[in-house]
Amino acid sequence: MLKEKAYELLEKALEEKDELFLIDFKVSPDNKIKVVLDGDTGVSLEDCMAISRAIEHNLDREEQDFSLEVTSAGASSPLELPRQYKKNIGRKLKVKTQDGELEGTLTAANDENLTLEWKAREPKPIGKGKHTVQKKEVISFSEVIEAKVVLKF
Repeated sequence: MLKEKAYELLEKALEEKDELFLIDFKVSPDNKIKVVLDGDTGVSLEDCMAISRAIEHNLDREEQDFSLEVTSAGASSPLELPRQYKKNIGRKLKVKTQDGELEGTLTAANDENLTLEWKAREPKPIGKGKHTVQKKEVISFSEVIEAKVVLKF
């Protein structure tokens, strides 16, 4: 009952802020509601507060006690939805697949796959030494085990 009602209120609140989208929604057995959001242009504190109010102000604590936490997907959180990849085009990603790990700049993303590009040093085809080559890989989301934005400090 609480889970369904809270989810219904969340969906309604997200309809009013179509730049925001849901990453995770959980209700624990002891009625702790946890909502994790992301947004096409990020998630502000005001966004979290608005979603929190939309849920909290429409649930009755007298009927059923609960706690509510609304947060944004952290900068170090793995990307989970194609929509998250689209907003990170131009940023460096580390992508883990069954075949290994790749790191490069995300240059494209659609609903099926992502494109990573990077420079690599390889032996020259003729003669001695190495030269820098531009590499490009299109990876299907079904192959991705985990993908994270590489943060620079």
